[in-house]
Amino acid sequence: MAMHFIFSDKAVLLFDFWSVHSPAGMALSVLVVLLLAVLYEAIKVGKAKLLHRTLESLPVSTSQQVILETDRDSASLDSPRVNRMHRRWFLCYFGQSLVHVAQVVIGYFVMLTVMSYNTWIFLGVVLGSAVGYYLVYPFLSMV
Repeated sequence: MAMHFIFSDKAVLLFDFWSVHSPAGMALSVLVVLLLAVLYEAIKVGKAKLLHRTLESLPVSTSQQVILETDRDSASLDSPRVNRMHRRWFLCYFGQSLVHVAQVVIGYFVMLTVMSYNTWIFLGVVLGSAVGYYLVYPFLSMV
């Protein structure tokens, strides 16, 4: 395996079954890697929007009340409401964790494709990141 970037239409990407042996196969692989990079950028923005929506759904006074109720270990009349808020916070946090795992997995896939040292694949990742940033980041300002 070459440890420098090369222009070639032959490469093995991520898995043994993703073996490229022709210019058409390389063009298709570059397109797939480009779409993976766009998806990575979209997940980053989606994760930020999800975090903002989660923090927005829990008012400061309610979240402070949940902390105070938990610290006192009291069994007051508001206990079902506090449990509901705990459950809502847990579900939001769990959802954010799943989105984070998806972001990390796709990020590592993109990184490993670049480590094939194929210049076409590298250019596909760079172009995919640029296109993803251009397409998706305006949605972040709509938060």
